[in-house]
Amino acid sequence: MSLRLSLALSEGGLALPSEGRIAVFHPVAGTDLSMLDQGRVVIVQPNFPDFRFFENAGFDVRTSAEDIVDPVAVSIVFLTKAKAQALSLIALAMQKSTDTVVIDGAKTEGIDSIYKDLRKRTDVSAALSKAHGKLFWLGSHPDKVADWLVSAEQRVDEFLTAPGVFSADGIDPASALLAKTLPRKLGRHVVDLGAGWGFLASAMLTDNSIETLDLVEANHDALSCARQNVTDPRARFHWADARDWEPTERIDAIVSNPPFHTGRKVDADLGRDFIRTASRILGSSGHFWMVANRHLAYEAVLKECFAEVTEPTGDNRFKVLHAKRPIRSLR
Repeated sequence: MSLRLSLALSEGGLALPSEGRIAVFHPVAGTDLSMLDQGRVVIVQPNFPDFRFFENAGFDVRTSAEDIVDPVAVSIVFLTKAKAQALSLIALAMQKSTDTVVIDGAKTEGIDSIYKDLRKRTDVSAALSKAHGKLFWLGSHPDKVADWLVSAEQRVDEFLTAPGVFSADGIDPASALLAKTLPRKLGRHVVDLGAGWGFLASAMLTDNSIETLDLVEANHDALSCARQNVTDPRARFHWADARDWEPTERIDAIVSNPPFHTGRKVDADLGRDFIRTASRILGSSGHFWMVANRHLAYEAVLKECFAEVTEPTGDNRFKVLHAKRPIRSLR
């Protein structure tokens, strides 16, 4: 369990109602919820690896708050790094709860400003400060935070996006550079690994030689947007962890703008895992195209996994890397 939540329940004065369901919004894999009655808990988590962790642990897990139809007694909100999404989650938690709303977050996730804002709007408990973050609770007053609720859908040019998904407010410049660099013909079967809301897939499907394009994305909200943005019948959608996704057919090319953050921390290992997946699932003469921030050191693992690695283009911010002929010993 979150250290702050555990302390609040054991000695910090947080007392949950003895009856009624408990909604837990966006806990990440590894979060220990053992102090809660599992039979009463419903978890909201759109990220596939985190969803799978709690589902495997026996919890009732949903991808969206909209899937919780009946009111719950308590909501526990773990803040997300995207401020608009975090505020909207609190507003949704208020709507769903009849009794108490608990908010837990790190300083880097804006917990201090949210606490100050809520204290101006309504009565809030004292904050429990621990491990570079805060936890506090309050009664459910949806009217006090109605302005925090944002639409589940927003537009970027002609594309649909959603709060909290990568590049929700505009086309990512790295993805735009990669799309401009890709060859006119990629192959018959192509995979967009970490497809987001579908910008790269839309660009690739101007290639009439593509017969099948698999969009693999861990964020359920982003994939839902991709389904609406990419209506070409050649597209197939997979809510999955790109690091262990398995295709059923030979892959000619993989295109990727891999994530490199875990929360707010830079984590280049995510991108390295995407590279290893590409080398594992590509055909023997397959091609891998990726874009990355200039400072991320991916070349070494690319050379371990592929026979040939080049940088076709780049600038002072981004680099496009092209690898071909995966090394079989790593597959």
